[in-house]
Amino acid sequence: MEPVIKVEKLQGGWDEFLVLDDINLEVRKGEVLAIVGKSGCGKSTLMHYFLGLLKPWKGRILFKDSDIWSSPEALQKARRRWGVTFQSGALLGNLTLLENVMLPLKEYTDLSERDLRIVAFSKLDTVGLADFANSKPLEVSGGMQKRAGLARAMALDPEILFFDEPSAGLDPVTSANLDELIETINSSLGTTIVIVTHELTSIFAISDRVIMLDADVHGIIVSGTAAELRDSSSDERVRAFFGRNLAAKKRSNRKCR
Repeated sequence: MEPVIKVEKLQGGWDEFLVLDDINLEVRKGEVLAIVGKSGCGKSTLMHYFLGLLKPWKGRILFKDSDIWSSPEALQKARRRWGVTFQSGALLGNLTLLENVMLPLKEYTDLSERDLRIVAFSKLDTVGLADFANSKPLEVSGGMQKRAGLARAMALDPEILFFDEPSAGLDPVTSANLDELIETINSSLGTTIVIVTHELTSIFAISDRVIMLDADVHGIIVSGTAAELRDSSSDERVRAFFGRNLAAKKRSNRKCR
């Protein structure tokens, strides 16, 4: 699959603190790429670089072979082709779900008020929230807020959707429903998806490929499918991360005895 994003020799961090060093990777068109690793390894920092919220100390980030930092226009053009969802949903509490989804449409299109509402409603319908279009965020559940955030991220029909811990704070059933929705969007619309997560269930359910970061090396230590990393890696850090479910089951079995 052709790459839609290329990261070349990326180095960066916060203030003077190095987080990522010599990062090279590709995000391939139509795939679901999961970024995993322990807390503090640089997952969210890498997401900030993907989104153009941080400028690399060194290296380049290419969107369709164009350096997103080559000009303000290049960065703006790339951002318009991306959609982002946040852990909290990041909805404005004084607006209805429909009005929240309308925000990027108002910012970047010349649609009439009627057409804005039609498009926004269709996005809410896609995520199963058509009946709650006129509800405020605090009037719906946390899972519904996440789906509303996804509807807003989809408002401009992005080529790439970025998810930052989408299952955080959700119960297992709601999390599984969200995974199913993400998978449906990927398969039916061909949307490329990049997801930062630590949820093994989600990683195995929806990812095509996984990269694992490690704080000690400031970079990527392994890449492959979730099954490959679980079954074939000789790296103890990888085995520990992907062996968590097995260890939990063993503890549970001992307690049951």
